[in-house]
Amino acid sequence: MSLLDFAALTDALLPAVLEAGRIEMAYYHGIVDVGLKADASPVTAADQEAEVILLSALANAAPGVPVVAEESSAAGHTPETGRYFFLVDPLDGTKEFIKKNGDFTINIGLIADGKPIYGLVYAPAMDQLFVTVAEGHAVIAHLPPASSVRSLSECTTTRLHTRQPSLGGLVALESRSHRSAATEAFLSRLPVAEVRSAGSSIKFCMIARGEADLYPRIGPTSEWDTAAAHAVLNAAGGSVVQLDGSPLVYGKAAAKYLNPHFVAWGSTPHPLASGTSA
Repeated sequence: MSLLDFAALTDALLPAVLEAGRIEMAYYHGIVDVGLKADASPVTAADQEAEVILLSALANAAPGVPVVAEESSAAGHTPETGRYFFLVDPLDGTKEFIKKNGDFTINIGLIADGKPIYGLVYAPAMDQLFVTVAEGHAVIAHLPPASSVRSLSECTTTRLHTRQPSLGGLVALESRSHRSAATEAFLSRLPVAEVRSAGSSIKFCMIARGEADLYPRIGPTSEWDTAAAHAVLNAAGGSVVQLDGSPLVYGKAAAKYLNPHFVAWGSTPHPLASGTSA
């Protein structure tokens, strides 16, 4: 299988993604034991068990391609990366998972030369799959974790398109668990008509499906948090840039795969956003 055959890659990963989703939903509807990692962020057995399944699937689908995954990295296991590598967050939005509000996702992103080119984002509590199927083409499918489908071709899909902002003002998204004064200051410079809160990488996907116009993140994130949904948003017509307007890039091993502050846009960045600093 060619690494750039996104349809074949999706089909190879889909059974594992659904299995990981079923495991997460079993914990979600039961009792969640919460631990803390070295950085004081929460982790659950659902994160860890889902990652094992996803890493096995990637090893079979793309043998030899490095995978930088959140829980493995937290345990000190981070491989050397080359031109191509995967970024995996088995459960993005752990805080939302613990709160049981449904805003959590499984993220698998493929990076080529620092750019996210393929993304699979699965929100098991929402029965929603977002995935790039070709360059410039991303879709959404209704897919419950209990589904037995083996191929994306078995699903009804809808192409994702970002929107042009309304003349009445922008719809902005902010993190449900990571609001900040810096984000509020950034948004105050723009003609924002409405601010909505959401968790995990689902915010990028909301922009990709034309529900909002921007998502500023002036605060810490890691590359595995954003890569998959960044690829989906790019394919739907959007972009993700740093505060100086330069593209958000990946493979920052020296920075321990931490992202700088960024803004996800559904269309061209608003001119009043330029020159903003944290």
